[in-house]
Amino acid sequence: MRRKRVAVDESVQIDMTPLIDMVFILLIFFIVATSFVRESGVEVNRPTAQSAEAKEKVSMVIGITGAGRIFIQGQEIDIRNIRGRMNSFLAEVPGGTVVIAADKTCPTGITIKVLDHCRLAGVVNLSVAAKAEP
Repeated sequence: MRRKRVAVDESVQIDMTPLIDMVFILLIFFIVATSFVRESGVEVNRPTAQSAEAKEKVSMVIGITGAGRIFIQGQEIDIRNIRGRMNSFLAEVPGGTVVIAADKTCPTGITIKVLDHCRLAGVVNLSVAAKAEP
């Protein structure tokens, strides 16, 4: 028996266009699906609470140090400027969630003033951060 020789084409190429399209679609999906959180930019020692629960969607965190200094996105802010900052935040993210992360040694009066300014600005979804007790 004779074997026939089959010519082998060595210029076989894989079409990469569908792969590139798929990677591009995944990139767009992850960019759109990612939620952006505006951190306070300051580390605080939060108090513990038995009723503490994790928030699913947080848009902005306001940090208050033990000395009563207020931080939003790493910048120290005066308490009188909070209402204006919250108004611009709500214009960008209507119905956005704000979490106040106050240090456990922070004076309660400052935390209440920050909470009040946020409410007066129209923030509806407002919480105070705490660590869950073990």
